Order: sequence, then C-alpha cells, then structure tokens
Amino acid sequence: MFPLRSIFFPGETVPLHIFENRYKQLIQDCKEEAVTFGIPVYINDSIAYGTEVQLVEIVNTYENGEMDVVCVARQVFKVISFENRMKGKLYAGATVAFLDNINDVDNSVKKEVLGLLEALYNLMSVPFTPIDVEKFHSHVLIHKMGLSFDQEYELLQMAKESDRLAYIKNHLVTTIAVLEEVNRTKQTIKLNGDFKNFDPLDFENFSTR
Repeated sequence: MFPLRSIFFPGETVPLHIFENRYKQLIQDCKEEAVTFGIPVYINDSIAYGTEVQLVEIVNTYENGEMDVVCVARQVFKVISFENRMKGKLYAGATVAFLDNINDVDNSVKKEVLGLLEALYNLMSVPFTPIDVEKFHSHVLIHKMGLSFDQEYELLQMAKESDRLAYIKNHLVTTIAVLEEVNRTKQTIKLNGDFKNFDPLDFENFSTR
C-alpha cells in the first residue's frame, strides 16, 4: 500500500516520485516480483477506498536512491483491513475487495454527457477535443470537469457506469447554468457601464393633484 491524498481512476497514467525508503522498497519489490500495489485515498483522516496500480517503468534513478516511476491505474478496491507495516517490510499492506466495473449505459447517454462537456468548455473558451463515443468511459472525464476532491472520491466508489454518468451529468448541468448566469451578469454590467442617451422625463406633461 502507498497511501496518498490523491485519486486515480482505472486506465489513468500515474507518475510518482519515490523518495521514502519504504516506498523505494515497495517499487523494488514490484519490479522484481512483477506484482501490483495499491494507492488508498487518505481522506477525512481515514482510508477506505483506493486504486490498484501497476508499475510500468522506472524513468529515473538518482544517486540517493530516489526514483521517478510511471504506473498505470487498474482496479478500484475497498479496504477491508489495513496493516501499517507488513511483516518483514517497511511499507503498509491491506486486505481489499475489488469493485466490479459495470458498463450498463448505451451510446445515447454517452453522447448526451459529451455534448454537455463540450458546452461547458465552449462557455469557458477552452478547446474541446472530440472523444470517440465507442471508446468513451466516464473515468477519462473525471479530472476534466472541475470536480472537488470529495466529489471525485464519491465517483471512485461507484461501480456502475450509469451512476457515474448520472452524477457527472448533474454536475455539468449545474455548472453550465451557473456559468451562463455569470456571463449574463457580466454582460448586464458591461451594458450598464456604457454611455447612453437617455430621454429625460417631461414633467410638464405630468398632471398633479
């Protein structure tokens, strides 16, 4: 186990700088034994969910033993029990249960979410790169929508793609509505700040009692 205050989703590239002795040992064991390790998320002073990752490459090794490594995230897991230091090792270990990744949505739902994402990017004047619907999965979006750490952690715990996309859709709809209102407000402020010709009220034509 390599606990971090970071969240990684299946398929994501995970670059790490290794400098503590316990994690130097962990990476060495993964290299020699071709085993994976887990990155449980440290949040709210606890560890409950995380992601299995696989070492892909040790990019750099420094004179002091520190390393730059590249890993790839694989499966999400729930921590059943946690051991701060495994027997005979410097690093932690855990018993975990892997979450099934249930793909239960069709392309129409994916297209709707991608359309909302493109609308959000357009509102923010950020370039949008089209995503092939057939290859699309919610995990590729989660870091690209301005979600909070807590929101990303909620998504990490969802096994069903339908639940994740419903959550993402709701976030996008809400965010788009807020940005549209901000843009309207900015435009109103701009218009009210321009010089205009106003017709003064003609009080002579007002009758008084």
